[in-house]
Amino acid sequence: MIGTYPERVSTLERPNPNVPLRLVLAEDSVLLREGLVRLFAEAGFETVAAYGDAHTLLAEVELLRPDLAVLDVRMPPTFRDEGVRAAIELRRRLPGIGILLLSQYVEGTYVQELLASGEGGLGYLLKDRVASLDELQDAVARVSAGGTVLDPQVVRELLARRTNPLAALTPRERDVLGLMAEGRTNVGIAERLVIGVGAVEKNVTAIFVKLGLDDTGSDHRRVLAVLAFLQG
Repeated sequence: MIGTYPERVSTLERPNPNVPLRLVLAEDSVLLREGLVRLFAEAGFETVAAYGDAHTLLAEVELLRPDLAVLDVRMPPTFRDEGVRAAIELRRRLPGIGILLLSQYVEGTYVQELLASGEGGLGYLLKDRVASLDELQDAVARVSAGGTVLDPQVVRELLARRTNPLAALTPRERDVLGLMAEGRTNVGIAERLVIGVGAVEKNVTAIFVKLGLDDTGSDHRRVLAVLAFLQG
């Protein structure tokens, strides 16, 4: 695991070491959620609330004022990126809150945004690669102290996406962008890929976001996306 954090990271650096670190948890798997609550309790952390989705967490978090939020990346209702988008919203509402993402997937686009904010600790661990419970407990302590703990696989993804923006696209999004480069409309792309027009529109929107193509009202984002594809 790669970690960057203050020189003397420990729970003793908290303003009042006698007060347990307070965290909230969002994880849709009931078994994993309950297991994490017990693990955190054994480590001396207080889970003030645990949720099965990110929406409910966001609705209540400002009342709870936790030190840290632990979130899965893909949760209901779409199981795409609800957790990491919730993390960005948490940072907006509660600057300085620690964020620990636990997932089976790397969602690098939004993680770069979290890192760029420069506020609060940040961790991103892949569930299948957490070697021990002690490792997870240590990550919570580091992130709560304002440090950064990233799985090496996450680091590799971030570096790859920094050098090639197209690397952030999913295979389906690449297919859609390739057909856009052929001059096909959303309807034409849907017919070619045998998917709904709505699905095409969602992929096109995701492409714009991942390539950093904001709607300025003057630039034609579809053309700019195709240019990025040809240059990539």
